[in-house]
Amino acid sequence: MAEEFATEDTTTEETAPEAVKEVSDDFVTRKHTSPSGFAYTTVTGRLVLRREETKDGKSEGFKPKAEIFVVAYTKDDGGNRPVTFAFNGGPGSSSVWLHLGLLGPRRVDAGDVEAMTPPPFGLVDNPETLLEHSDLVMIDPVSTGFSRVVEGGKTDEFHAFIEDRDLVAEVIRLWTTRNNRWLSPKYLVGESYGTLRAVAVAGRLFDAYGMAVNGLGLISTVLNMSTLRFFPGSDVPYALHLPTYAAIAHYHGRHPGRELADVVSEAEEYASRDFGYALTQGARLTLAEYDDAVSRLSAITTLDEGFIRRTNLRWAYHEFAAELLRSEGLVVGRIDGRFTAPPANLQSSSSTDDPSMRAITGPFAAAINHYVRAELGYENDLPYEILTARVQPWSYRTFEGAPVDVADVLERLMVHNTALRVHVDYGYHDGATPHFAAEYVFAHMKLDDAARERITHHYHEAGHMMYLKPESRLAQLEALGRFVRQ
Repeated sequence: MAEEFATEDTTTEETAPEAVKEVSDDFVTRKHTSPSGFAYTTVTGRLVLRREETKDGKSEGFKPKAEIFVVAYTKDDGGNRPVTFAFNGGPGSSSVWLHLGLLGPRRVDAGDVEAMTPPPFGLVDNPETLLEHSDLVMIDPVSTGFSRVVEGGKTDEFHAFIEDRDLVAEVIRLWTTRNNRWLSPKYLVGESYGTLRAVAVAGRLFDAYGMAVNGLGLISTVLNMSTLRFFPGSDVPYALHLPTYAAIAHYHGRHPGRELADVVSEAEEYASRDFGYALTQGARLTLAEYDDAVSRLSAITTLDEGFIRRTNLRWAYHEFAAELLRSEGLVVGRIDGRFTAPPANLQSSSSTDDPSMRAITGPFAAAINHYVRAELGYENDLPYEILTARVQPWSYRTFEGAPVDVADVLERLMVHNTALRVHVDYGYHDGATPHFAAEYVFAHMKLDDAARERITHHYHEAGHMMYLKPESRLAQLEALGRFVRQ
């Protein structure tokens, strides 16, 4: 008997295949009326993604890998309308920001920096919704929103540049195929890391499936991570952040009597010429040149000259956030430099606790958790992950030894698809993806004049999520509406 039990145990542990729980799509369909009066349908739920697996050259079938939460809006009897696929970034962010902040027919009642809505917040109609011009599909990547790997799966498999790109591209291919939308105009809209993802996904869609998109909406853009990251020996990001420092200082009254455009223009000119030169010279700068750089930087940013000398002309954004309003006992936000809060430690040399994210997370969390259940009819007991650190560490192994950069992918797309257009939105008070850094990348792309004319640039006196500001949201949606109608 002992031998029989030993045999059974060995078979179970070593040779018996692990059971895979069967999963299926769990979509809920609801009918609605838009703010302007037309009928539309929402399909909300988790789409099961499967992957064909092989062993010893033999197919083992399509195995479920992940359940991806999507919300699709389609106009009833809308014909062959454009369809826009949208997502945020992070990595680790759900699509809630674009979904309920800008694009959808309902939006969060969050208020703005000078008049934030108090709890319990709320939802209001969004008459300018992009749904007026295009069907919408909001996508939450793995570990964000309600999206998860299947039981027994490995989460970190999808917490990587290539795997995330391929997953989002597969969601778009599958939705397009199931809904017979291959002949519809198609747009991708991403925000922040979502802009990098959008370009990568567009490349993947064409390379893997032959699917060409009509346009890319890039909101708070980063296409080359090296323009944002402060590393020893890399001086470029210090110059590219300077106009943002000047704009935030202007918002907080540090440039009295001057227009924002004038302040930003001065900072851009100095960053492009004299500051760039000073940074490249290092210890070769003469004392007079060094003193002049300190004086100019202090005038542009309104930072104390002593601070600028102590940092040797080089400081990261989190140091700026702590320093700008230190004398007033405040730190400024990173996602949106218009926001301020008292720091936990006024003596700290840096600030990583972003008061802008603290201010806006509550309204968006309340809105999405109410909306999906009460208005879209979808029930799930999982926590809706607004912005999660569970995706960290995010793998960029594809770029090992090189910058994380998709500018070459966009170049290739623009050259091979001469109908592809790009819409870019910048926020002057965005400390996470400064406008001048994105402009730098576009300026260095190898494109002819005709291709550059297909890229439109839009600027807002607001932050990373410029749609928090009513005027910016209206201007943004009006421009995006034109973009998808063309």
